[in-house]
Formats: sequence, C-alpha cells, structure tokens
Amino acid sequence: MFKKSHPLQSKSEIILRNIVVIAMVIFFTVFLIIPIGIAFVGSFHEWNPLSGTYNFLGLKNYINVFSSELFWTSMLNTLIFSVVVIIFRVCLGLAIAYAIYSSIVKYKSFFRAVYYMPVVTPMVAVAFVWKFMYNPQLGTINQLLGLDINWLMNPKTALLAVMIMTIWKDFGYAVVMYMAGLYSLPTDALEAAKVDGASAWQTFRYITLPLLKPMTLFVIITSIISYIQAYVQILIMTEGGPGTTTYLASYIIYDEAFVKYNFGYASALSFVLFVITAVFTWLSFRVSGTKE
Repeated sequence: MFKKSHPLQSKSEIILRNIVVIAMVIFFTVFLIIPIGIAFVGSFHEWNPLSGTYNFLGLKNYINVFSSELFWTSMLNTLIFSVVVIIFRVCLGLAIAYAIYSSIVKYKSFFRAVYYMPVVTPMVAVAFVWKFMYNPQLGTINQLLGLDINWLMNPKTALLAVMIMTIWKDFGYAVVMYMAGLYSLPTDALEAAKVDGASAWQTFRYITLPLLKPMTLFVIITSIISYIQAYVQILIMTEGGPGTTTYLASYIIYDEAFVKYNFGYASALSFVLFVITAVFTWLSFRVSGTKE
C-alpha cells in the first residue's frame, strides 16, 4: 500500500544535506569566524596594512579607546540618536499600524506598501535626497517651512536633521511588524472586552498593548542593534560634522579603518561597540521582564 523510498534516493538526499551543511560551515568560517578572529587579534596590535605595520601593543588600543574624548562624545551622540529614533519608530509604527488595522484609514494594502517603500530603499540614495532637501538655498525643507537654516552645518540642528531622515526612512519597518502582530492577536480576548463594554481605548490599553509586548521588544532589540551601528547617513550627510556633533560610534570605526588605516584601533572600537550592544540588548530583555 505504501510506497517505500528508494534506498539510493535516501542515501543521495543524505549526501546532499551533508554537502549543504559542510558548505554553510565553510562559508561562515571563512567569511565570519576567521575575519572576527583576525580583527580580535588585530585589536591588540598597531595594524596598518598599507605600511605593513603589525606591532603588538597589548591593551593599549583599548586604553586609548576609553581615554578618547571623541569616543565618549560619539557614544553620547549615539545614545541620543538611538533613543530618539527608536521612540519615534515604535510610537509612529504602532499608531499607524493600529489605524490601518482598525479600519480608520481605507486602502490598507496601498498604505502598507507606501509606508514600507522607504525601508527597502537604499540608505545611500535616501541620504543623498535628504541632503539636497536640507540644502539652505535649494532645498525644499526651508521652502516649505519658510525658514533659513543650514540644517546640516548648524551644530544645533545637524544631529536632529539626521534623526528626522532616519525616522522617516525606518518607521515603516515597525508598521509592518505591528501589523503582523495585530492580525495574530487572539480574537476571543478582543471580543470578550467588547462584550464587557470596554471602550476602544481600554481595549487597546489593557489588552492589545500587553499582547503586543513581544513584538515591541523585537522592534526595540533590532533597532538597538541597527542604530548603534548607524554610519551611512552620517557619512553621506555630515561626515561627522559640524565639529563632532554628529560623530556616531560606528562612524569613528569607519574613519579609523578606511580613512586613517589604523585597523588595530578600529578593531578595538568594534569589539567595545559589540560589548555595548550586547549589554543594551540584555538590559532591554531585563526591563521588559522577558526571562528567555
């Protein structure tokens, strides 16, 4: 009655799976594990590939990192940048997703696509467009607002301008994530609240929002990892200026490695940033009450 699998076919499938697994192990070893290992060893050296310099320094690179005023300035800028962008990303994403879910707006598919389009647009292209929009003479921002501000060259507005662009580009990601979370909510809990006479706000506050907690945590964690590593928009729009007002931690790594070719110091910065990212991720889990 039942068709038995051919022994040769089963054997060939096993061989194919093993080949795939071996290929994946080789790929990750060559392109991930080995480079990380090289960078970690290099972080203890004075390492300049152009001059062939590779001198052992011990912990000097790490000491220089923590004694650098620019590093601490970049960390403060990164903290401000990340906190502001994440708050707006989560709040805007949740508000718009709930508006679409609750049928407050029509043409749901259209708005889902519109809000997600900036997310899939390359950051380089978006940064160049917004840089032109911020132009004090030709840009549309000043024309629409009736202002005369050099947004990207003013120390008071440069970081704010980059944050606004980043929020506009990325909050659509949160919209899509929250839409997925909203449509997976248990309908019995929502219907029970409706039967009990709960208002729309009470249902959202006491049922919908707590049930969306795992999705909120996911959005926050992925945002922390993303924004601590942000540097493309800085590179395109401000190059860390004016002065050091838009220096972010990842931009220093880029500057040290690919401008100054100080790969040892850049590697030390990278591992310090990795530890900081891991700590913030852990803290997010602890604050949220997630024990997994």
